[in-house]
Amino acid sequence: MQLTLQLKRIGKKKVKLVPFTLDKTPKTLKQLLITCVTNQVEAFNNKRLEVNVVGFLSPSEIQHQATTGKVDFGEITNKTLANLQQSIDNVLLAFQDGLFVVFIDDSPITDLKTAITITSDSQIAFIRMTFLVGTYW
Repeated sequence: MQLTLQLKRIGKKKVKLVPFTLDKTPKTLKQLLITCVTNQVEAFNNKRLEVNVVGFLSPSEIQHQATTGKVDFGEITNKTLANLQQSIDNVLLAFQDGLFVVFIDDSPITDLKTAITITSDSQIAFIRMTFLVGTYW
């Protein structure tokens, strides 16, 4: 099943849309979070393992990267892989602590054991609630 996740932060207008593929439909919010984290950890670790053989940038690539504000070769110096179980534990704790909330089709999901119904047309939004962290301390 193909979905698009909406990642938002309180106090920011920008919404990041992340395409996402589910192998099987989750029945609870906990299963959805574990599936999302597993997918992202695998993508993160795969990116750390791939080898970048291009040692130069073309003028058009430099120009394109300059418009985004950073020109680099795309080389990743930190090759440390993410720990899947630790990442799952972190996301479940973060949800329980209220660091983010989840909306499915404009309905807030407040409990990890809540049964959910997801279709390919469902809108799933993750909203990070920590907009004051680090700004006044």
